[in-house]
Order: sequence, then structure tokens, then C-alpha cells
Amino acid sequence: MGFKIDLTLDCVDAERLAEFYKAAFGYLDEPPPAPFATRQEWLAQFEDEDDGGGGAWLYDPDGVAPRLCLLDVPEPKTAKNRLHMDIRASAAGPPERRWELVSAEVDRLVGLGARRVTEFAGHHVVMADPEGNEFCVA
Repeated sequence: MGFKIDLTLDCVDAERLAEFYKAAFGYLDEPPPAPFATRQEWLAQFEDEDDGGGGAWLYDPDGVAPRLCLLDVPEPKTAKNRLHMDIRASAAGPPERRWELVSAEVDRLVGLGARRVTEFAGHHVVMADPEGNEFCVA
């Protein structure tokens, strides 16, 4: 089709959130666009005193998952996300094995700073990243 999907998340601390997503899902920092040597240099052209000014841009090295744009904003999160990511941690197989894989992934993500929100035993777990953005593990 010739296009890619990006997901953009407003956040209070893009650098901290980027570290979580890199550790959690294997994302990598995206280099700045040419001819800029650093992201800070590239960002300087967009400086606006009304926004947080910082950000992080991450990509999936396998080219499967969407690119993540994490943008610093001055205001805190005040409402539930209207969009969330679903992370498929399980493969086809018996339900018990699927749930073991989901549970193991949930435990790993908690160790990286996520938290459990709601569990639907045997099916999926709603989680929140370090800034409270919800996602599901199934």
C-alpha cells in the first residue's frame, strides 16, 4: 500500500516512556531526519513555548509494529485513552498454555514499570505503562 502507521502518545516524560517501550517491546530510537545530526537540532525548528518541546521517536527493528512518537506536553493526562495497543504475547495452542504465556509477559512488563489494571482470566490483561496509558496483553 505504500504507507506506514505511527502511533503518537502525548506524555509528561517522553524519555522515560521511551525507555519503557524500548525495554518492553524491543523498540529502537529512530535517527533524526537528514540533514540533522541530532533530534534536538531537528526539534529546534518546531520550538513552541506552548508545548513541552521534547519527544522520542521509536521504531520496531523488525518493521512489524507501528512507529511510536512520544511527545512531551505540559498538561497531565486527565481521561482514559480512546486508543490503546493490544500486545499478543500468546501463540495458538491449548488455552492453558496461552494463559501461561500471557501471565509471563504481564509479569515481565510489571518488572519494567507497567501495572496491572484489570485481568480477564484466561483471555487478556489490561495494563498501564508508566504514564498510565492503557494497553492489553492477550
